[in-house]
Amino acid sequence: MFGVGLSELAVIAFVAVLVFGPDRLPVLAKQAGAWARTARKFAMNARDELRQELGPEYADLELRDLDPRTIVRKHIIEAMNEAGEDDEELDELEQRRSRRRQRPLDDGEVPPYDREAT
Repeated sequence: MFGVGLSELAVIAFVAVLVFGPDRLPVLAKQAGAWARTARKFAMNARDELRQELGPEYADLELRDLDPRTIVRKHIIEAMNEAGEDDEELDELEQRRSRRRQRPLDDGEVPPYDREAT
């Protein structure tokens, strides 16, 4: 969770007991839980309002879909998949070309010349 391991959580809990004391710690934990619920409710309301404003086409919209990193990652993956398909088509075309080029030239036959390739 947020890059915090079990040992870090134990240190944070120990420091919290020392700073706030065992009497106030349960009250503070309850307040933190209430704040987290309020923040979650706020985020869910914002998401629902955004879905409502955008219309039925975006009914399955999630807030993490609006993260720029997610958008960029999605487009990069799509581009790589398209490039992979293009590479497969190019490989197939190259194989067909190489099959045609593999026959030996007859006596006196001029080798093919490709102006675009040279």
